[in-house]
Amino acid sequence: MTVSGLFTTLYWTWVGSEALLQIVTPTSRSTGQVKDRGSLLVLLAVIFGSIWMAMWYGATHPHNLPGNREALKVTALGLLIAGLLVRWTAIFTLGVSFSTNVAIHANQKLRRTGLFRWVRHPSYSGMLLIFAGVGLSQRNWVSLAILLVFPTAALLYRIHVEELALGEAFGDDYAQYRQSTFRLIPGIY
Repeated sequence: MTVSGLFTTLYWTWVGSEALLQIVTPTSRSTGQVKDRGSLLVLLAVIFGSIWMAMWYGATHPHNLPGNREALKVTALGLLIAGLLVRWTAIFTLGVSFSTNVAIHANQKLRRTGLFRWVRHPSYSGMLLIFAGVGLSQRNWVSLAILLVFPTAALLYRIHVEELALGEAFGDDYAQYRQSTFRLIPGIY
């Protein structure tokens, strides 16, 4: 399989996994406290709108990212794979506590192990790596910027909503956890 073929296969695997998560993991109001504030709809609209816009722009405008075409493809594939591994590891670590909407289950515990030792929102860190890989695969600065700027802004809103809900649910434990970890990028943010 070629690098492009593997990238395409993994990209559609990611899209399918995100669709499956939307079907299988949302928390209903009867099983938990939903505190979403519309952030899921914002996130989905921005992510898929940005992907569409970046791919359209990349297909209709010149490839202007510097570097060898094959090297860019391999780098984009590496970012996609790293993002998938980080996102799926975070989701599996949370297990039944993972939900596509912001919700707190009655028996939910604060996770501080695995990737959660270093960042509070590793599944979103994984998504940022995926967006960088998809943007880089378009080999165009504007496409890359679209996939980094708009989804990051939507994720920051989502993180704000989640941190309010987690702070309310876990109180001082979450405040201490916030002081000892970064949000998205270890050592930076």
